[in-house]
Amino acid sequence: MSRNAYDAVVVGAGPNGMAAAIVLARAGLRVLLREGADEPGGGARTDALTLPGFAHDVCSAVHPLAIGSPLLSRLPLARYGLEWIQPPAAAAHPLDDGSAVLLERSTAAMDRQLGPDAAAWRRLMDPFVLKREALFADALGPLKVPRHPLLLARFGLVGFPATTWLMRSLFRGVRAPALFAGIAAHATLPLRAPPSAAFGMILGIAGHSVGWPIPRGGSVSITRALISYFRSLGGELQTGRVVSSLDELPAARAIILDLTPRQILRLDGTRFSPFYRMQLEHFQYGLGTFKMDWALDAPIPWQAPEARLAATVHLGGTLEEIDSNRQQEWRGEPAERPFVLVVQPTLFDPSRAPSGKHVGWAYCHVPNGSSVDMTDRVEAQVERFAPGFRNRILARHVFGPADLERHNPNLVGGDLGGGEATLMQLFFRPALRPIPYATPDSRVFVCSASTPPGGGVHGMGGYWAARLVLRRRFGHPSARAGRPSARLARV
Repeated sequence: MSRNAYDAVVVGAGPNGMAAAIVLARAGLRVLLREGADEPGGGARTDALTLPGFAHDVCSAVHPLAIGSPLLSRLPLARYGLEWIQPPAAAAHPLDDGSAVLLERSTAAMDRQLGPDAAAWRRLMDPFVLKREALFADALGPLKVPRHPLLLARFGLVGFPATTWLMRSLFRGVRAPALFAGIAAHATLPLRAPPSAAFGMILGIAGHSVGWPIPRGGSVSITRALISYFRSLGGELQTGRVVSSLDELPAARAIILDLTPRQILRLDGTRFSPFYRMQLEHFQYGLGTFKMDWALDAPIPWQAPEARLAATVHLGGTLEEIDSNRQQEWRGEPAERPFVLVVQPTLFDPSRAPSGKHVGWAYCHVPNGSSVDMTDRVEAQVERFAPGFRNRILARHVFGPADLERHNPNLVGGDLGGGEATLMQLFFRPALRPIPYATPDSRVFVCSASTPPGGGVHGMGGYWAARLVLRRRFGHPSARAGRPSARLARV
């Protein structure tokens, strides 16, 4: 293929890069997707990290935003091998009294979980669960005129406050605030800071409407399906090709970067203004991550039997405990009893371990770039709610923040979200610009988790960036010059 053979080059084959490449290829463009690692996928990979025969998700494991994505849910990925597994409950949150609160698949079923607070929970969730597709289409993207302004305004009233304030305003018991706090704590914002409630709302709504599923075979199944579909559209993938300068890339009318600000600043060949560079330099990354994987000789022995009904289990106790520990992390001190997010995929997908064996996946947040070994603290939290857990460990694998960044340079300091979602950075990321996917270089665009709507395997940053590329560089709705018959695919 000649040096001028591509219309667009996408740098980085994470979920957003793959999504951008697919949208462009569906529009009839000739697209090259280039990845620095030997395998594509970014945060959506699966590998044998502990013992032979045990398949562990390297980063992401549970995917409510993938199955609920306005883009990914509309792609024919099932034809390319992607199969979703839905556990009976979306998530479980054990408490010290030996019980667990479940995020049920329907809000009506929350009566048995929350008792007197169930009605308030339904009033909080139902208006958005019933209109989830419309809400996600407006919320999972840049700041723009919404198609459903009243719905989005109503969401803003409950999503923009701090989690602690919202919970104390709505609920009287312990169970509902604990459950919501665990969901909101997926993000790294302090729970007493706005807009932390937005993350609890989005993931809670997803749990009630589309579930928190796992892909059969691991997160790599998402990547394989996306890449197979991209290739079926005529796209080309190159792996093991680290890009240090835009001048190394083939000539193309558009370059889309699935990179965070730190990686973008290291690229040679860009034509960015000093002001834009200054904004990238001051971009705020979030807390780091300490991640563990276990090969187990039996399932995790939860004290609360309900915890076996979900692939995802939140360990952190009450709202007050989770809030206090998050505050400690933001002061630069790893928590003694951190909030730990556990995934137990082999309860529902036995193909990931030898017969009768299991895998466990877990992480906690730590100060960005922390070098503290959290192994004992993470395992103590599991042991707290599952006595005898340590006796079932055959092998363990640990990824500290530095390990995660070496594995994937986009995970700066172990930040899984591509940057902190403060009120300013929720929409204006990676810089304060009317259209966040554009750069001062008219040929270069950004599509990573450092653009709206932020982290997660949903592909929406890639979708919005690709739509902008088609409009600005190829005269939307025509796909590209010289092929007037090509039409922009509806995705």
